[in-house]
Amino acid sequence: MKVGRIIKVSGPLVVAEGMEDANVYDVVEVSENKLIGEIIEMRGDKASIQVYEETTGIGPGDIVITTGSPLSIELGPGLIEQMFDGIQRPLQSLQDAAGDFLTKGVAVKSLNREKKWEFVPVVNVGDLVKPGDIIGTVQETPIVSHKIMVPVGIEGTLEKIESGNFTIEETVAVVKTEDGEKELTMLQKWPVRKGRPYSNKLDPTDPLITGQRVIDTFFPVTKGGAAAIPGPFGSGKTVVQHQLAKWADAEIVVYVGCGERGNEMTDVLMEFPEIIDPKTGESLMKRTVLIANTSNMPVAAREASIYTGITISEYFRDMGYSVAMMADSTSRWAEALREMSGRLEEMPGDEGYPAYLASRIADYYERAGKVECLGNDGRVGALTVIGAVSPPGGDISEPVSQATLRIVKVFWGLDYALSYRRHFPAINWLNSYSLYQTKVDKYFDENIDTNFSRDRIRAMALLQEESGLEEIVRLVGRDALSDADQLKLEVTKSIREDFLQQNAFHEVDTYCSLDKQYKMLSLILEFYDLAMEALEKGAYTSEIEVMPIRDKIARSKNIPETELDRFAEITKEMKEDFTKLVEKEGTVNA
Repeated sequence: MKVGRIIKVSGPLVVAEGMEDANVYDVVEVSENKLIGEIIEMRGDKASIQVYEETTGIGPGDIVITTGSPLSIELGPGLIEQMFDGIQRPLQSLQDAAGDFLTKGVAVKSLNREKKWEFVPVVNVGDLVKPGDIIGTVQETPIVSHKIMVPVGIEGTLEKIESGNFTIEETVAVVKTEDGEKELTMLQKWPVRKGRPYSNKLDPTDPLITGQRVIDTFFPVTKGGAAAIPGPFGSGKTVVQHQLAKWADAEIVVYVGCGERGNEMTDVLMEFPEIIDPKTGESLMKRTVLIANTSNMPVAAREASIYTGITISEYFRDMGYSVAMMADSTSRWAEALREMSGRLEEMPGDEGYPAYLASRIADYYERAGKVECLGNDGRVGALTVIGAVSPPGGDISEPVSQATLRIVKVFWGLDYALSYRRHFPAINWLNSYSLYQTKVDKYFDENIDTNFSRDRIRAMALLQEESGLEEIVRLVGRDALSDADQLKLEVTKSIREDFLQQNAFHEVDTYCSLDKQYKMLSLILEFYDLAMEALEKGAYTSEIEVMPIRDKIARSKNIPETELDRFAEITKEMKEDFTKLVEKEGTVNA
C-alpha cells in the first residue's frame, strides 16, 4: 500500500506526488473520505487521478492511497434487475446507506454478499476443467440461468464440488492446479478496460429482430453487430433506444444511460418492470441490467460507465447468451474524455477532443461481436452494441459521429425534419444504411418468405424515385406529372406513413413481427401493381386515390399478431375492388 500527498485539485482531476510505485489505471482512495479515483497519467512520481465523486473540500496535503489494482467490477449472481452507477455501485444500496442525496465516500458492495443462491453443479469430481468451462448454474430470475464459469487463469482437476445454497463468496468447488488448490466461488472480478477473452470470433449472420419496421426491413443489425444512432436534440434517439431495449430478441439487455437526463432513466425504471416480454411472459426487468450515470452525476464516472456496461455484457455473452447493449449517449462519454483531457493539459485535437478519441471509440465498438466462448461445450455468444450519438446541432461531420461511423456497420440517421413532422422513428431512409443487408436478406428469404428481399429492394427503389419526383413537384406542380408518377407518389406516401411510421406508445403498433412486416409491405406493393394495371386499362389516378381499401391498408399496422390472416382478406377484397373499377371503366369507354 503506497501513500501519496495531493498537490493540486482541478475539479474531478487530482494530482498527487510520492506515487512512484503506482501504475496507470490503478484505483486509489483519495483523502480521509476514501473517494474512489483512478490514475490516468503518471509523470515521474506524480500521478494524475480522475475522481469518480465530488471533490469539494479536498485540498493539497490530503492523502492518496493506491490499491494496486485496476478499476474492476464484480461479476456473479445478482446483476440482473439491478441499477448501478457508472462504477457499479448499486443505487438502491446507496440510497439505503446514505439517503436520497449521496454523501462523499459511501462504500457499498456491488453485489449482495448475504443473499444465498441455489447452486446446481453440472460437472463431477475428477473432471478436468479449463477457463470458461461451466461448473454449475444458478436460476437468477425465472428466465435467466446464470452460468458459473471457471475464471481465466485456473486450469486443473476438480477436487470438490457441492450443490446447495451459497452466498457469492462461499466456496462451491475446489480445483487442483499446478500451483496448488484453488477455491472457486460464484464471484469473479474483471478489469473494465480489458476485453474478456474468447476462443474465436465468428461472422455475424443472424439478424437482431427489433420489431421496428424501418430497422428490421430496411436497415437491419445482426446479433454481434454494431450500430450507431446519430441525431440532433429532439429527434427521438432515446425513444428508439428504449424500443430496442424493450423488443429486441436478445436474451440479456444492458442499458447504459451515459450523461443523459435523469428523467429518461426514470422512465426506464418505471416502464420496464410493467412491460411483459412477449417471448417469456415475464417482466422485461427479469433480463435487464441498468447502468445510470446521468448528467448531474460526476463527469469522470461517465467515462467508466461505458466500460462497466460492456464488461457486464461480455460476461453474459461468455455464458452463450445473445446480449444487446444500448449506450445513450456516447457523445456525453466523449465530452467527459474532452474535459479530463483539457484538465490534463493535453494537446487538443478536432473541436477540443483528445487526439486519441477515434482509437477509444474503436476499442469500445470492437468489443462487440459473435464469438465462440471459452469452454469445452462449443457454445456461441453474441454481443450487439447500439450507441446513440448526439452531435451538436445535428451536424454529423463532427469528430464523435465521424469516428463512430468509421467503425460501425449500421447507420440509423435520425432527421430533425422528420421528427418535426411527427414521423417517428425519424430514421431517414435515404441517408441510413446497413452493411449487413446481404447476409440478412439471405436469412429473411430462407426463414420468412422467398420474396422478402425482392419486396424490400422494390420499396427502397420507389422511395428513392419519390425524392426525384418531389423536386419536379416543387418546381412545376403535381399536375405536370404523368398518372403513373402521381400514383408512385401516392404509393410511396403509403410506404412512409403506413409502413415506416410506427407508434412506440400504441399497444399493437409498438412491436411488429417479421411476418407482419412482410405482409404489410407486400400489401402496399400489391396495391401498386394492381393500380398500375388498372391505369393501363383506362382507370384514373384520382379514382384509385379515393378507393376505400386504402383506409384498410393504412389501418393494417394495428392488426394484432394473432390475427394476421386478415391480410389475406384485405388482399382478396382489394383485388375484387380493382376488378370492379376496371370493369366500370370498360363499360364507360364502351
